[in-house]
Amino acid sequence: MRVAIDSWTLASRFRCQGTYVYTQNLLREFKKLAREDAGLGFSLFASARNGNDAIHIAPDDRFELCASALLDHDRLWRFGGAGLSASRSHADVIFIPTAATLPIGPVPAVCTIHDVTPFTMPSHSAPVSAMQRVLLKGCGRFSRTIITSSECSKRDIVTHLNVPEEKVVVIHDGCDYSVFNTDPPDMTALAALHARLGIEKPYLLHHGTIQPRKNLKRLIEAFRLMLAENADLDFDLVLAGQLGWASNEIVNTAANRDMRGRVILAGVLDDSDLALLIKGASLSVVPSLYEGFSLPMVEAMACGVPTIASNTSCLPEISGNALAYFDPLSIEDMAACMRAALRDADLRHCLRQKGIARVREFTWERCACETLNVLMKAGQSGHK
Repeated sequence: MRVAIDSWTLASRFRCQGTYVYTQNLLREFKKLAREDAGLGFSLFASARNGNDAIHIAPDDRFELCASALLDHDRLWRFGGAGLSASRSHADVIFIPTAATLPIGPVPAVCTIHDVTPFTMPSHSAPVSAMQRVLLKGCGRFSRTIITSSECSKRDIVTHLNVPEEKVVVIHDGCDYSVFNTDPPDMTALAALHARLGIEKPYLLHHGTIQPRKNLKRLIEAFRLMLAENADLDFDLVLAGQLGWASNEIVNTAANRDMRGRVILAGVLDDSDLALLIKGASLSVVPSLYEGFSLPMVEAMACGVPTIASNTSCLPEISGNALAYFDPLSIEDMAACMRAALRDADLRHCLRQKGIARVREFTWERCACETLNVLMKAGQSGHK
């Protein structure tokens, strides 16, 4: 069985995005699985000309890097080039890790659709969102099988893409426990990180792209409301992540100091610094309006940080109802949930312990094994 892999999402410009993390971790696990199965091989398409990080993955006799000039041309690759390259590599199946490449061509395709935000809650401009909807519908139509990361996303895929339920397989993402874990932080390194970021007080944390779907404007307003109503509470709010689409209003709200409550924009951090920042937090808050899986929530839980979250989309499902939840549209409810967690040491301990227990289920090894089973089934079914 030879599996071709579309590396489009490994472009360096996507390094801060969940689809990049997903693909990198699956590739690492696929390499391990290939060493255990003499009949299994992978072809990963790569190009040194377009900033694609696939070129940094070490090949071996079961894991081949295939140069493709088609990958240098973004639209050509995404609208037929990937399928043609899979055919030329004599692959039995092509794996497309995100719904940005149309699965067209003679080789059966398995596509991962992480969520349908272009339909439910667009995170980009109108023209970009329209193109994303076209690609999602194409992936829904032409994929042999669709993988998604939550039952919530599966329901949305079936509804918005009009595909049969049996075509969609739920496989939860994993978490890198070599980085995000309950090991005590290096206090010297943590102090240095706090000094670099200007953090001088205990803090609440959100990490992820700063964009409207993350509901950060309401988070800032709820944080400041909580402080205004509780003079004895003294915290900063730290938002870590890159500035995304339509982030100006969030940035302006963070800068407005009409009420007590300092908001620190920490920017993009590498994984080791991010894990340190998470471990140093008093509370992690996930106020998103819509998520397909929410890897940041899982990472916070894995670090043993008390975490609270919205009661919407997949968040209760993925967290296993192990957290405290709030209405993300209610600033008052969000503020009350934060206040309760910060005031109640027993609640924080419970959130920590339940969170750690829940995330043990999410490993990249399991995710890769289940994904490979789907790929092999699709490849064995024969070419279209």
